This record gives sequence, C-alpha cells and structure tokens, in this order.
Amino acid sequence: MRERAVVKGARENKGRNPVETIIRLLTDSSFYTKRITLLLVDTFMLAFSLWAAVAMRLETFWPVLWERCSWLFFVQPLISLPIFIRLGLYRAVIRYTSFDALWVICQAVIGSVLVLVALLLLASLSEIPRSTPLIFSVLAFFFIGGSRLLFRDLYFRFCNPKRHARRVLIYGAGSSGTQMITAFQMSSEFDPVALVDDEKTLQGRRLNGILIYPPSRISDLVKDLAVDLILLAMPSAPRKRIREILRFLEPLPVEVKSLPYLDVLVSKELGIKSIKDIEIEDLLGRDPVPARMDLIYSSIKGKSVLVTGAGGSIGSELCRQIAKLEPNCLVLFEQSEFALYTIEAELRSCFGGSLLIYPVLGSVCHERRVLSVIKAFQIQSVYHAAAYKHVPLVEYNPIEGVQNNLIGTLRMARAAIKAQVETFILISTDKAVRPANVMGASKRMAEMVLQALAAKGPGKPRFTMVRFGNVLGSSGSVVPLFREQIRNGGPVTVTHPEVVRYFMTIPEAVQLVVQAAAMGTGGDVFVLDMGEPVHIVDLARKMIRLCGRTVRNDQNPNGEIAIEFTGLRAGEKLYEELLVGGNVVGTEHPMIMRAEESFIPWERLEKILVQVERACKEFDHQAVRSILLETVDGYCPQCEIVDPVWKNDQQENALDGFGGKVALLRGHGDMGTRGR
Repeated sequence: MRERAVVKGARENKGRNPVETIIRLLTDSSFYTKRITLLLVDTFMLAFSLWAAVAMRLETFWPVLWERCSWLFFVQPLISLPIFIRLGLYRAVIRYTSFDALWVICQAVIGSVLVLVALLLLASLSEIPRSTPLIFSVLAFFFIGGSRLLFRDLYFRFCNPKRHARRVLIYGAGSSGTQMITAFQMSSEFDPVALVDDEKTLQGRRLNGILIYPPSRISDLVKDLAVDLILLAMPSAPRKRIREILRFLEPLPVEVKSLPYLDVLVSKELGIKSIKDIEIEDLLGRDPVPARMDLIYSSIKGKSVLVTGAGGSIGSELCRQIAKLEPNCLVLFEQSEFALYTIEAELRSCFGGSLLIYPVLGSVCHERRVLSVIKAFQIQSVYHAAAYKHVPLVEYNPIEGVQNNLIGTLRMARAAIKAQVETFILISTDKAVRPANVMGASKRMAEMVLQALAAKGPGKPRFTMVRFGNVLGSSGSVVPLFREQIRNGGPVTVTHPEVVRYFMTIPEAVQLVVQAAAMGTGGDVFVLDMGEPVHIVDLARKMIRLCGRTVRNDQNPNGEIAIEFTGLRAGEKLYEELLVGGNVVGTEHPMIMRAEESFIPWERLEKILVQVERACKEFDHQAVRSILLETVDGYCPQCEIVDPVWKNDQQENALDGFGGKVALLRGHGDMGTRGR
C-alpha cells in the first residue's frame, strides 16, 4: 500500500514545476503539518524583521550590539507566538487569506511589538534605537502578511481550482450582485470576470476588484473574457425589464441564468444554490395578472374548502394558496394515493398545526362518496380541479375521459346541490372552445352542465367556471420537456411549425380561479386577458439560445440543437381559443372577463346526460362521439376513434361474425350433403 501511494504521488507530481509541487504538498498536508510549517515561517519572519529593523536604522549589516543582544532573536519570537496562537492566526485557511485575516495579523504584530518593547525595557538595552519597534512592526506585518498573500497568489496561479470554472458575467451590481460575487469567489465552480449595470454612476468603478461595465459592452466582454454564463442578479426588477434584457442577450452564444424574484428570496440565504434557469414567463409577452386581495379572501377565509384533484398541477397550487388564506379547514380529495400523500406532507410541513387538513382518497365519479365527504366536513366552497387533461391520452381513452371530466363533474354538482354548498368552481380550459378532441369536448359539456343547473333556478351553490390556457410548469407542459431535451443534447420536438398556444403561470391561474369564485353570480364563464398567443417553435428557439446553445437548421448546419417537427398528435389543433362566441363583458377585475355563451336547458340536457352515462357504461365509443358531436357547438374531431382496446374489440367482433357465418355455411353444406 505504501509503495502504491508513493507511485501514485510520483505520477501526480510528474510534469509539474517545483513551485507547484511544493504548493500542492503543503496544501495536501495534514492540519498539524501546516500549523508547524506556519510556526516555523513566522518564527523566522519575526527574527528577520527584528534584525532588519536594527540594520536599517543603524545602516549596517551586523551591528556590534548583536554580540550582546543576540538572545532577542530567540526570546522575542517565542513570547510572540503564543499571542499569534491566541488570536487564531493559525486557524485561517491560508489560500483564502482575506482582509479579515490581515486585520488579525495586524493585531498579532501589535502584540509582538509590545513584547519587544517590554524586553528592551526589562533588559535596559538602551543601545538599541527607540525607533526600532516602529520599524519592526512595519516589517513584521509586511513579511508575515505578505508570506500568506504570496502563498495565496502562488496557489491560485499554479493550483487554481477555478482553472476549469465557468466564467461568469453578472448583470446587476446591486446588493444581490455583490453577494453573488462573494459566493463565486469562494467557489471552484464559478469565476466572476465582469459586472454590468444600467446605473451610469457605477460604471467604471470596481466591486470586490471586478470592473463594472455598461450593458453596451456585453457582446465584446463575452468574446474578450471568454464568458460562458451570464447571471441576472436583479431579483426586484419588473418582468418587463427582464424581457428587454433577455431579448438583448438572446443572440449571444452564452447561457443565461437568473436569481429568483425578491418574494422568493425573502428569509432565504442568497448563494450559488439560488441560481436557476430563466423563468419562461419572462420570455412571454405579458405581465402577470395582479391579484385583488379582497376578492381572494372573500370566498375562502373562515370557510371549509374542498379541492378535488388536490394532487394535480392546478389542484396542488390551489391547496397551497387556499391554505395561506386562513380557511376553517381544507379537505384534499384525490384519486391518486401518492399525489395525495405528497401534497398533504407538503402542506403539513408548511402550516403545521395551524390549519386543519383532511386527506381523502376517492373518485369524483362516486357521488355517494363525494356527498358523504361534503356533509362530514360541512364544506362551503368546492374547487373542482379533478380532470384528465392530456389531450392525446384522453383521445386514446375517450370513455374514461368522458367519465371523469363530464360524469364526474355532474355527480360533484349533484352532491354540492344536495349538501347546499355555497360556491362551486369548475377549472376549465381553452380547449373547450370549438374543441377538436374528446378532452375539450368533455370539458365543454361539463361547463354546460353547470350553466344549465345555474339557470334551472336560484339557490345553492353558485356555479362558476374559469377557463384559461396552457399552464407553465404543469405536468406534461412543453417547458420542462424542452429543458430536458436541451440538457440531453436535443433534438427539441415541436408538433408543428405553426402551432400557437396561450400561456400563464400556475400561481396566476390559481389566483384567477379564487377571485372568480368571489365574482360569480351563477353560471358564469370567466376568461383571462392572456395577451397574445405564443408560437411554440419560437419558444423552443429562445430556450435553446438562452441555454447557451445554437439552433441547428438549414441556415446553420453546424448548430448544436436541432428542432424536429413530429406532426400534430391525436386531437391536437394549431390554434386555441378562449371564447365560443364574441360576447364578452368586463368585470370588477381589469384583466378578467365574463363570457356570455349559449347552453342547453337542463330539461333537455339531463336526457342527453342519461344517454352519455349509458353509452359509457356499455363502452359504446361511437355513441359517445355522436352525442358529443350533436351537443357541443363547434366540436370537430381531428381524427377517428383511436382507442386501441376498442379497435381490438371491433376486429374480434368482426372476426367472430365472419367465423359464425362460415360455420353456418359449413353447416348448411353438411346438411345438403347428408340429404343427398
């Protein structure tokens, strides 16, 4: 083992210059070896400083007085070193010597000077000039502090752990930028090389030794300083300003990351772990919708609230925000055991015993179970987020999609009516508008159920529907998919070059839902002013560029990440809409609109729902599709029925029918033969 270690050490030292070898040996040595080495160096430096002080004062190499006072070279360091130890001079890591360490050295040298003065007075050494202690103090501080700074410089020159670190340009020279520089300087992963700030009074100055440049120099800095990461250290900047900066940085061949927004950083330590990818909402052409707190509190505070689909993307965020609004209790209703466990554990860790939380396993299709839960907890507000939402999956499983999205909503609404719930809010989707798939059609029929029940007559509950577009970061969202594909080297897959979608953040969507609950009067369909729709291929290109990669296409065949078009999936369409008709009116909230849309009266719709339930029970796909086509305005399926199980049954039935006919013909043939 010893021989193997020697050989390994020899291999590691091979190719190094002597200085690097010595530096690495000292760095890799044990704590006690380092401490003894420092004690020996400081002993020599103190003795050398004493000799140099007298020699400089008397302008002679070896004054005669040393023949009688040479003992000072041994006694003075021996008495000074305990002072150095007491002040913690040997606990500091030398390769990270800072100004704080130099201040400790200054204190130690002052103590050493006092020791020297005391020795001179006690020994009555009047022949030593009185200015010697002053000169000694300067020289001792220079040699002791300088030896540490020299070692630090040699270490970072020959053994620099940042040799392979990412070279970072920090945009923002405020307090966040300052903290990040400090964190980077202590890290071997990142090396801050430049600062950029919009404030002209800061430009040209230095922060922790790093020069601050104007934003116009970023392109040159990326080339000249070999920058491979730009960090936006502007957590309090508005998203509009962030979008402008990202638009400016997008063409540069460098990755861009950011710090979280100020509300996320509150009560958290700012450091390297705070760095995150650019939020995609920063790339979109719209600002978040401001929330009205009076509306948010009115339908939740002090009330018993039930959230169905509590473990889903929207449902879980609903639970988080509702929990902050001081409800009397929060009931989590979820079909998935794991999803329910996850959200319950998260809420309990955040709110502890300050909130009554009840996790309930169950399906919204079980009306008796739902009614029992509502009555048991005396629910006043229901937020119905349980739904199958992935378009292709529902297209492959249409009966289950209709059962969960439509029949589940119907049974939830019936239970809410029987229990006299105050408010019932349905989470709907833009795909319900002129749907091209079963998911959208089933959600539109669910809306129609609540509209019809609300119009049936005044009473409880107040039924409200909230319709919005794609949610960023939800399960199945393109954003996490694109990130993963870019991380793996591509290609990034987009269904079609012309496909566009509306986008919003999960917290924003949930705030809309909660506020709509307060504004609803019964049968309302609320939609959000979501700005302009986004081309998915443009979103993909921006994400690739801001990850420091280049797009590979016909114009740039040497690019790193290609974009591949896979074709629209089952049930998908190019454009999504938010309104069935053009009738829309404003509300108390400037960014929320109320849609005036037609629906089928309950007396007629109830009969249709009976047919739907019967068709689902019999797994009659054709009947379900026919009912959706006749009932949902604008429903235009983009494909034939693609349920593989149904297709298999159809083939088997066809074969069985064909086989039966063959057997019958054979039977007739046999009888004819026997008859003859």
